[in-house]
Amino acid sequence: MAQVLEFKLPDLGEGLTEAEIVRWLVAVGDVVAVDQPVVEVETAKAMVEVPCPYGGVVTARYGEEGTELPVGAPLITVAVGSPDSAAPAGEPAAEAEGSGNVLVGYGTQAPARRRRRVRAQLTAANGTAPAAPAPAPVPEPAAPELPAPSGPVPVISPLVRKLARDNGVDLHTLRGTGPDGLILRADVEAALRVEATAPAPAPTTTAHPEGTRVPLKGVRGAVAEKLSRSRREIPDATCWVDADATELLRARAAMNAAGAPRISLVALLARICAAALARFPELNSYVDTEAREVVQLPGVHLGFAAQTERGLVVPVVRDAHTRDAESLTAEFARLTEAARAGRLTPGELTGGTFTLNNYGVFGVDGSTPIVNHPEAAMLGVGRIVPKPWVHEGELAVRQVVQLSLTFDHRVCDGGTAGGFLRYVADCVEQPAVLLRTV
Repeated sequence: MAQVLEFKLPDLGEGLTEAEIVRWLVAVGDVVAVDQPVVEVETAKAMVEVPCPYGGVVTARYGEEGTELPVGAPLITVAVGSPDSAAPAGEPAAEAEGSGNVLVGYGTQAPARRRRRVRAQLTAANGTAPAAPAPAPVPEPAAPELPAPSGPVPVISPLVRKLARDNGVDLHTLRGTGPDGLILRADVEAALRVEATAPAPAPTTTAHPEGTRVPLKGVRGAVAEKLSRSRREIPDATCWVDADATELLRARAAMNAAGAPRISLVALLARICAAALARFPELNSYVDTEAREVVQLPGVHLGFAAQTERGLVVPVVRDAHTRDAESLTAEFARLTEAARAGRLTPGELTGGTFTLNNYGVFGVDGSTPIVNHPEAAMLGVGRIVPKPWVHEGELAVRQVVQLSLTFDHRVCDGGTAGGFLRYVADCVEQPAVLLRTV
């Protein structure tokens, strides 16, 4: 006899308390295997696929795409031990018991290939109809029916659902041309063509337009909360200096001309930061407000600001102080690609001890950024541009960059902050300084 088990949205770690359903990967009636991803969710930190620890037949889903669910809320129910939950020929059998090993957000075992979805034939005639789920699930019928004004829509493909959602098409208004009224991609595209050729409505005016409201949720909400907390708790200060980066650029060009893997400029700046923090460990710390103590940290986990379509994120390079320029370059590239694709895990977005902010990529010279709470400092790097500069007693055109340090004034005074920034500038101007001190 089948046993219906409820799988709840797991704790996604690092203080996350809710997640938004982006895309369902299974439908009611599908056969799922243990550890198979069943839904893609977006947290305040990353886009992740959530695996189900049970194998069997999906009997209910809770929450439409776009709905936010709190951690611990029901996600799906699965009938396990049912004869109809057996996998088809050529596929591994779905296990009747859960793996008991739900690893939040990433999967419960080594990634497996995505299994094709199989529609189970659940009918009352053979006595295998699933038990009624707990309150207010969002069901999808096993056999598609013609759309009704308010009810499940016969769409199987998540790509079709996404196309409709992104373009504001109400699937309840469409009549599918596929088998049994199934709504196809062509049906959505046809509706979009009709909408594009429809006459525009007559313009209306209001005396006090309200404007556009953008919800503060997901990444934007997390950034807003973290920056607000930083401003409330951290008494920050900023100092800055101009530096001649000509020799640093020449050193990088020489390294890249040697035939070895290319070295990025941000990797060299990261090496300089790690060396500076070794000399000024007060800035690689955080304040324990309850204990009224400054906690100096033994290793450098270097965060770097990355702008993505989902907003600003700060991936973290672990143990940056132990890496050479080649290793840093590779890790920066990997994390940047993952950030743009929305594939960063919560573990890759937390635990930083110091942040490197290269806002020069936006074409600006300087900034006074907000410290990335609970860290104690952030180094900002502006654009590198040719400017007149006195070099060896003569006026010359040199490649000049503005460096800024925003720091928590509770962990150190201006002398320490100035010493850190001056050391960084010296390494930028004379890379040999770094070789003498590492």
